[in-house]
Amino acid sequence: KIIEIKTQYGDMYIWLYKATPLHRDNFLKLASEDYYDSTTFHRIISGFMIQGGDPNSKDTDPNNDGQGGPGYTIPAEIRDTIKHERGALAAARTNNPTKASSGSQFYICHSTSGTASLNGNYTVYGMVMKGIEVVDSVVIQPKKTSNNRPFTDIKMDVNVLEKTLAEIKAEYGYEPKL
Repeated sequence: KIIEIKTQYGDMYIWLYKATPLHRDNFLKLASEDYYDSTTFHRIISGFMIQGGDPNSKDTDPNNDGQGGPGYTIPAEIRDTIKHERGALAAARTNNPTKASSGSQFYICHSTSGTASLNGNYTVYGMVMKGIEVVDSVVIQPKKTSNNRPFTDIKMDVNVLEKTLAEIKAEYGYEPKL
């Protein structure tokens, strides 16, 4: 199973790591329940990341974006062998001593140099296999300087697709790992 994120700027296809089963299974569950549909990328920072997955981003109050979720956290699954790199999918979180992740909010790394400092502090649980240019398009949209929220909603439609390893390699040019 892989993740498809459709936006007005194109589609991304994401491999979820088996080494982070709690995060992988949670993302698959929420995506299969259409939880993420019509949420937005509510925080964008060029050279750093794009963040989404907050159900609050569906409402008309932009001031509560970044504060919502399904009402639970996920225990940290930080792996030394999985780094923040361009295209990495990682779990957002509040500042907490156990580094537990948000139940739904995530970010996709735009730049390795801008996110390496997050290694060891946030759970990375997937990788954009195809469509990284969508991150490049999203991250440059006009935004509010106070909270990095795009002026225009960048909505997503998130789906679970089933593919064989051979199909993944042929269609996305990606060799699944971890």
